[in-house]
Amino acid sequence: MLHEGDKAPLFTLPSDDGTLVSLSEFTGKKLILYFYPKDDTPGCSREACAFRDAHEDFPPLNAVVIGVSADDIETHRKFREKYDIPFYLLSDTSHEMIKKYGAWGEKKSGDKINEGVLRTTYIIDEEGIILRHFSKVVPENHAEEILDYLRK
Repeated sequence: MLHEGDKAPLFTLPSDDGTLVSLSEFTGKKLILYFYPKDDTPGCSREACAFRDAHEDFPPLNAVVIGVSADDIETHRKFREKYDIPFYLLSDTSHEMIKKYGAWGEKKSGDKINEGVLRTTYIIDEEGIILRHFSKVVPENHAEEILDYLRK
C-alpha cells in the first residue's frame, strides 16, 4: 500500500499513441496519475471528460494529467478520439503497474464480487514523491477536487 510521502513506483508503459511513457519524464512537474476501470464506460467517460474540460487549468499549476487502465492501446486510442481527450492514456494489460499503485482489487457489482481496476488517483510531486492519494473517486467532480487541492 502506498502512502503520502512515499516515493512513487517507477513505470514505463505504452500510451494510446504508441509511445512509451515513464514516470521520469515528469520530473519537475506535478503528475496527476488517475486509474480508471474501463474505456468508454459511463463513469470512466465522465471522469475523462471532466479532466478534458479542466485540461487548460493544469499547466499553470505545473501539473500534467495521465489516465491508466488495463485496456489495450487500440481501445485507448478509440476512447481518446471519441472524447477528444488531450492527455496520455496508458495501457497496463499485465496489471503490474496498477497493482504497484494499489489500484487493483475486489469490486462489488450487485451480488457479484470480481477483481479489477479501482478508481484511484495519485498526485505525485516534482521529485516523484506521493503528495496525495484519492480513493473512491466521484468521476464527475474529481478534476475539480484535484484542482482545488493543487491551488492550496
